[in-house]
Amino acid sequence: MHFTNQEIHRLNRSMLEWYDRHHRILPWRSEPGDLPNPYHVWLSEIMLQQTTVQTVGPYFHAFLQRWPTVTDLARAELDDVLHGWQGLGYYARARNLHKCAKVVADDHNGVFPDTEEGLLKLPGIGPYTACAVAAIAFNRHASPVDGNIERVISRLFALETPLPDVKPEIKGKSSALTPSDRPGDYAQALMDLGATICTPRNPACGICPWQADCEGRKSGIAPDLPKKRKKAAKPTRVGYAFWIRREDDGRILVRRRPEKGLLGGLYEVPGSDWRDIEAPDDVMLSEAPITAKWSELEGTVGHTFTHFHLNVSVLATTLPADQADQMDGSWTTIDGLADFALPTVMKKIVRHALTYR
Repeated sequence: MHFTNQEIHRLNRSMLEWYDRHHRILPWRSEPGDLPNPYHVWLSEIMLQQTTVQTVGPYFHAFLQRWPTVTDLARAELDDVLHGWQGLGYYARARNLHKCAKVVADDHNGVFPDTEEGLLKLPGIGPYTACAVAAIAFNRHASPVDGNIERVISRLFALETPLPDVKPEIKGKSSALTPSDRPGDYAQALMDLGATICTPRNPACGICPWQADCEGRKSGIAPDLPKKRKKAAKPTRVGYAFWIRREDDGRILVRRRPEKGLLGGLYEVPGSDWRDIEAPDDVMLSEAPITAKWSELEGTVGHTFTHFHLNVSVLATTLPADQADQMDGSWTTIDGLADFALPTVMKKIVRHALTYR
C-alpha cells in the first residue's frame, strides 16, 4: 500500500485537526502550537519508558517541585534522585537521568541540544528518546515511534509481520508520513490516537480520523495488529535475604548495591546472589554477611522482573551491639527505612521480615 503526496497531505491535515480538538491534557505537554519546555519533554519521556501516563503524572509533578530546572536536577544528590524515583522501576533510567542532567548543565550551560544527533550524545538518551525530544521539544522533522504509534501505523497499512521484525517497516512508513509542518504535534497526535481510539482491544474505528484509509479496518484485522511473537516463559531465580537486627536498639542493617547491574546504586536488605532455581541452599547461605544463628521465616517473597521471576527466602538473626558495629552498611530504625532508596522487591522483603520477632 502506498499513499500519494496528496493523500499524505490529507492524512496529516485530518490528524492535526483531530489533535487540535481532542488532544490529551498532560502536565508535561504544551498546548498545540505553543513552545514546549525541553526539560519537561525530556523528563517525561524518560519517566514514560515502560510506565503508564497515569503512573508518571504524580512523579513528574514531584520532580518539578524539587528540581524545577535541569540545572537543579544536576546539582541534586544521586541518592535523592533514586529515592524520588522509587515506584517507577528500571532504576538505571534514574541514574542516567542524573548523569544526563549533569552533562546538560555543565557542558551545555543548562540548554538541551536541539537535534537528534546532539541529543544522542547525552547519557541515557537512545534513538527513540532523541527522536521524540527533537520532534516534540524543538519541532524538528523527526518521527518517534512508541507502542501507540506502532499500533496505529501497523493497522493503517495492515502490516502482518510480527513484532519486533516489523519495526523497521513501521519506522519507514511512519517517517514517510511525518509532515514538515508541526512534526511535534503530529507525533503527539499519533500517540494520543493510539492511547484513546486505536487502542489494543476494541479500537473505536468509527470515530478515527483515518478510518476511511485504514487497511486494517477494511480487512477486519485491525484488533489483531500489531502481531507479536509468542514470548518464551520467564525463568525463575531464587535467593536469600538476610534480615539482621541489632540487639540493643532493634535497628536493621541495610547496604547499598553496586552502581552497575540490576537495581544498581539502590539500598537493599543484604542478600545472596539470585541464582537458578536449582541452586544449592548452602551456596547461597555462604554469602551471608556474617556467620550467625539464622531463623528462616515461613513463606517466600515473590517478585517479577522484566526477564525473570524471583523467589526470596528471608533468614533473620539478632546480633549483639559489639558484633553489629563491625559490619559494613547502615543501621536504621524501621521508620528510618523510608529515608533509603529501597526498590519494590526490597520493600516486599521488609514487609515479610517484619513478621520476625
